[in-house]
Formats: sequence, structure tokens, C-alpha cells
Amino acid sequence: MAEPTNLPVEERIKSENQWTLILKRFVTNPLAMGSLIVFIGIWVFSVVMVGLGPISGIWELNHRTPYPQAAPNGAPTLEHPFGQDTIGQDYFAMTMRGIQNSYLVMLLIGGVGTVIGTVIGAVAGYFRGWIDALLMRITDVFIVIPALVIGAVVGRISGDMGIWVLGTLLGAFLWMSIARLVRGEFLTLREREFVDAARVAGASDARIIFKHILPNAVGVVIVASSLLMAAAILTETGLSYLGYGIRPPEVSLGRLISDNQTAFANRPWLYWWPALFIVTPALAVNFVGDGLREAFDPRQKRFNRRRTREQS
Repeated sequence: MAEPTNLPVEERIKSENQWTLILKRFVTNPLAMGSLIVFIGIWVFSVVMVGLGPISGIWELNHRTPYPQAAPNGAPTLEHPFGQDTIGQDYFAMTMRGIQNSYLVMLLIGGVGTVIGTVIGAVAGYFRGWIDALLMRITDVFIVIPALVIGAVVGRISGDMGIWVLGTLLGAFLWMSIARLVRGEFLTLREREFVDAARVAGASDARIIFKHILPNAVGVVIVASSLLMAAAILTETGLSYLGYGIRPPEVSLGRLISDNQTAFANRPWLYWWPALFIVTPALAVNFVGDGLREAFDPRQKRFNRRRTREQS
């Protein structure tokens, strides 16, 4: 990973070249790049269609107004390509709004969980001793509690406070995996020569942690964050399905499936579209995470039998 910023010019150039190589490895990974394009494209498509905040979309129908049934049983039509629910609301607009809410919760969980997990893991791995033991025992307590149980309690408390509060509180309880990974990386990096040099130069513990060691552990943090975001999509969906996540009048993809679960036999399209936009972003983020892992550590690149035969 990148060396500290107080290194000589030659070392800084080497560090910049290393980041260039990482970016090149990721860009040349077709599965990772394609997944990133799909992941971003879904969100952009939803914004273009139904708008976001002050941005107006090109889709004239909204996700709250009931409309006259355009087809028997609310089947898809040109006017309502995803069909209509039992009260006539446009399912396309509702799905697009659900995508935006799911992405918002995912980013909040990923961002908050990454910050908390990184700080806890960094402090535990750097200081070791009783600080490490205390923080890791706290981490163990949270790990043994199923994430769905924690999410249900948090969702019940914060569900009526809005999506921002829900996502932030969920992120505050889903940091454990990142903390363990960062701690392991810090335990290794704290023994490196550049850390000893920083101590001899009189650098404070905070500066060593955040200016010297953390930049070298950023690869682990980025990869772990991407995987947490993938899990966050499914967590939010499951909570909303159970009624503990995003609540009306806002829309969630999991809530759409839950509200229409009795219509699976005669109106399956009410399941198809939300399920598609739940699974696709989750898979895309996982593939992006795999690509980032391979970019930061090419030794973890998947085994390719054809390439091995060609090289031999």
C-alpha cells in the first residue's frame, strides 16, 4: 500500500506508481468494471426516471398516487410497464423509489460501519494489551448476536425517524467484520520499519495510526467496506420485509415484496421487479469487492487453468 506522505520524492513516486498499478488492475478486470457500471447505472437510471430531491425525473407518474386500473388485475401495460398494485399505484415509480432508498441505506451503513470499524480496529491493533482485549471482547459480543436481531431492534426504534436515522444506526451496529480485519492488518504493519522511524522522529500515536499505518491498510478497508455494502442491501431488504425497516409513506424493495406476498400466484410481476433490483446490486457490489481484492493483492487472483497451460 501507499507509504507515508513524509517519504523522499523517490518513494512518493514509487507510491504513486503503485496506486496507478492498482487502478490499472481494477480497470482491466472486465467482471469488476462491468459490475461497477451496472451498480452505478441502476441508481442513475432511477434518478433519471423519477428524480431525486430537487431533480425532476422524466417519468410523469409518482409512487404515491393511485391511478385507474389500466389493465385487468393490474397487469403491465405501456402506461404502467411494471404493472400496478392493488390500489392502482404505479409499480415502476414505486420500484425506482425503492432503489433510491435502498442505495441510501446501503451507503449509510457502509460509510458509518467503515468509519467505526476502522477506528476500533486501528486502535486495538496498534495499542494491543488491555485496550485490544477490551475492544475485541466488545466486538465478540456484537458478533455473536445475529445481525437480523440487531437490525430488528434498531429498526423498531428508528423506523419512524426516517431513512437517514435508520441507516446511520444500522451502520453503528454492523462494523465488527471491518474492525477485525483492520486490527489484523495493524498488528502486522505496526512492526514495520517506517513505523519505528516515525516513533524515533517523535510522531504522536494518533499521527502514526492515521498518517502512517492507515494509508498502508486502506486496501483492506476498501475491500471490507464494499462487502459490507453488499450485505447492507440484503439486511435492509430483510428488515423492510419483516416490517422493521423503511416504513410507509416511503418505499422499500423489501416492503414491496412483503405488501404483495399474497399476490404471488396470480400477479408474479409484483415480485419479479423488486427481486431483480435487490439481487443485481448485491451481486454487483460483491463482484466489485472481488475486483478490488485482486487489484490490491494480485496474489489472490483467481486460478485460470487456460492461462496456466499457456504459460507452461
